[in-house]
Amino acid sequence: MALGGDWHDVEVSDAFGRPRVARWLLTPDGSALVEAAQAIPLDPRRLDPFAASSRGLGELIRAVGQPRELQVFLGGTANVDGGAGLLEVLDKLPAPTRVAYDVGVPLRDAARVFAAQKGATPEDAGELEARLLGVAELGPYAGLPGGGAAGGLGAAFASLGAELLPGAPLVLDLVGFDPSGYDVVVTGEGTVDRTTTLGKAPGEVARRCALAGVRCVVFAGRIGEALPELEVIPLSGDPTRAEKDLVELGRLLRETKPSSVASNLDKGR
Repeated sequence: MALGGDWHDVEVSDAFGRPRVARWLLTPDGSALVEAAQAIPLDPRRLDPFAASSRGLGELIRAVGQPRELQVFLGGTANVDGGAGLLEVLDKLPAPTRVAYDVGVPLRDAARVFAAQKGATPEDAGELEARLLGVAELGPYAGLPGGGAAGGLGAAFASLGAELLPGAPLVLDLVGFDPSGYDVVVTGEGTVDRTTTLGKAPGEVARRCALAGVRCVVFAGRIGEALPELEVIPLSGDPTRAEKDLVELGRLLRETKPSSVASNLDKGR
């Protein structure tokens, strides 16, 4: 709600054709903001990268009518269909459109980087990659940064004339994030790995803090890869003790030096 405006609910199909209510925001200036994961979210209880469709996102965008501008936020989706489902519903965009991606992976790398978290085996990833690169309409956008975001949705939107841009800087600018004047900034995500610094919000927060000379601590439910350029603090990964983890993290940030926070947090468990 930091941007103001009115929320609207729409019934759409999720990635497997089941009914789902998705929300979109109409801002005071007449822009429509749509999050792909509202329509076709990644659900760990059902992972099928071959069957998951992006059609529900097309249904959501069709429901917004004709706004002054459309902003679409990609990430956290179940599909690896290159936007085939979306393009079944939309043959054009309703307004000038900006599409924000989290990681700037091109279409040709999308299956290799993301398909495993959507249920694909290494063998599946090769088949999915061939499927994505075999779509003639997406060929001109195969190397475009962000084209592989959300299972190839970035390239699909580009084929409709949308502008692709990194999402983290856009969102931080929209909310007016400025670390100057703070002693420490805390951010985090479920899993910290190399993609954290390849366009995700915690990586962009840390980058801006470094430029401002402000300490930044990134907490993680799981650390998939050590990142020496970030001060990363592992939490327990247990959702039932999330509140205790964060309280303990706050205490340690107040009482300890940066180099000793991680080890002390482990001792606190």
